[in-house]
Amino acid sequence: MSLSNEVVTELRKDYIYNLMVKGEREDGRAFDQYREITIETNVINKAEGSARVHLGDTDLVVGVKIQPGAPFPDTPDMGVIITNLELIPLASPVFEAGPPREDAIELARVVDRGVRESGAVDLSKLCITPGEKVWMVFIDVHVLDDGGNIMDAASLGAVAALLTSKLPNKRYDLGEDASVPMRDVPVAVTAVEIGGSIMLDPSQDEESIAGTKLTVTSNQTGAISAMQKSGVHPLTTEQINYIVDIAIEKAKEIREKFLVI
Repeated sequence: MSLSNEVVTELRKDYIYNLMVKGEREDGRAFDQYREITIETNVINKAEGSARVHLGDTDLVVGVKIQPGAPFPDTPDMGVIITNLELIPLASPVFEAGPPREDAIELARVVDRGVRESGAVDLSKLCITPGEKVWMVFIDVHVLDDGGNIMDAASLGAVAALLTSKLPNKRYDLGEDASVPMRDVPVAVTAVEIGGSIMLDPSQDEESIAGTKLTVTSNQTGAISAMQKSGVHPLTTEQINYIVDIAIEKAKEIREKFLVI
């Protein structure tokens, strides 16, 4: 007689939890250690910019499309950034076809906020005609395989794609193509709390048993541009301060990945 999938899942969760109580992780990493990160750019020929990111077993592609459009009424001389994220069914058995899921919307918003609030893109330089026409930057994230911590992988992919993006001036008779005006490289670092311990870069199984999750996006100066907490369990002040401090330091290490782009 075979065990049901639900029983096997519970057994696996207990196994991972018990390892963490002993200060260990299933894949042998330290609690503050990330899985291997690889970033490949210019992977979509038809996009203005693109990147593919592998973060451990997580695999996703980000494409950037840029076109002229009307500015927002309250920022008539600023460009526009719009971020979308798709959790397609082939990436995980729990993802379903149809309208964007709540978690996909949350992921897109946090990625968008990290780029926008860090001032990574100089939106004032995306103005074509004040009050009439600006560049609209569409960031589309497609998750191909969910191995955990989609948030950080999507943030890395968005920034990598933007760093290689070009404004299509020639296509719209606006002069020579030019790079998207980048001013910063924000990096998101996600931590989970399990049994009182804090771990960075959770795997899919670790995310499934985490009581809560906190993502901290910081820029090159160490300033925080975005934070997002999910999960029902609270975090102590000491835990939050620890996550913020380690997230800023870890972001410095991860940011070095962009030096080769």
